[in-house]
Amino acid sequence: MTPLRTLLADDHAPTLEELRDILDSDPRFTVIAAVRHAAAAVSEAVRTRPGLCLLDITMPGNGIAACWEITARLPQTVVVMFTVSAADNDLFAALRAGASGYLLKDTDPAKIPDLLIGATAGQAPIPPTLVARMVRHFRHRDPRRRQLSQGAPLTSREWEVLELMSQELSNTQIARELSVSPVTVRSHVSAILRKLRVPDRDTAVRRFTG
Repeated sequence: MTPLRTLLADDHAPTLEELRDILDSDPRFTVIAAVRHAAAAVSEAVRTRPGLCLLDITMPGNGIAACWEITARLPQTVVVMFTVSAADNDLFAALRAGASGYLLKDTDPAKIPDLLIGATAGQAPIPPTLVARMVRHFRHRDPRRRQLSQGAPLTSREWEVLELMSQELSNTQIARELSVSPVTVRSHVSAILRKLRVPDRDTAVRRFTG
């Protein structure tokens, strides 16, 4: 088996060294770069084209921004976030940016290599507690959708746009997420406001999130 070429990015030097030691001791991996800020993660990823990137969220330059750029420019590269944050907004932002997994820094170090290999095999390494919260998040949306649908029904794409609006994404970010133009997004937003009979985005989001 050819070792998985891996890039590591974390501004905390001891964590970076620990990750390098963990993966260097496993023949399934070869660490080709270890950097400490988002810009370096992107430039090294573009230069070396790794099979896997393990990115800290809070490093300078923002790991989620790096994830957006790496997954856009290198769609074959698997990105997994490695963070202390168990916040829903960070988790959902990472997944929207194209991350294939979300590992907390209290993960048992002995399990990290298998979890990363799983990510490259199509699995989604996410702590069970966060998965449960994801399920509750989407369950919460269903009654709200039924209530909002009592007026003029939204299309499936309009529901997608409203969901992304609720995550505080701009029209440009929504356009990138859905692979459409900002003009198209503005048209969807206008339709949403008209159908929900609300004056602005904030009111639409408040009605959606309850």
